[in-house]
Amino acid sequence: MAVSIRLRREGAKNRPYYKVVVADRRSPRDGKFIEIIGAYDPKKPGHNSTLKIDRVEYWISKGAQPSDTVRSLIKKNKKATATAEPAPKAEQKEQQPVQEKSSPPAPPTEDAS
Repeated sequence: MAVSIRLRREGAKNRPYYKVVVADRRSPRDGKFIEIIGAYDPKKPGHNSTLKIDRVEYWISKGAQPSDTVRSLIKKNKKATATAEPAPKAEQKEQQPVQEKSSPPAPPTEDAS
């Protein structure tokens, strides 16, 4: 079975939105697919795609051929993840010891002697 990584069109008229899918080469564009591995929104400015890079590499290692557009998306996403710096660790606030609330004094007991 020849497998390709390609775009699957979704969205409304004049508002395209694509899912990046792994599909049999013989299936239609919006037809049956094996796995969804990302999304692409061409109308969104800036970084407009998300991909599961590990799944892309897995399928390429199994012989899947990406389309030209998907190949450029893979290249952009790999570049973006390589240049992205790790997020700074959140500063941990020093926890102050919690003062225990004193319980109200027990009512006096009456001795009925």
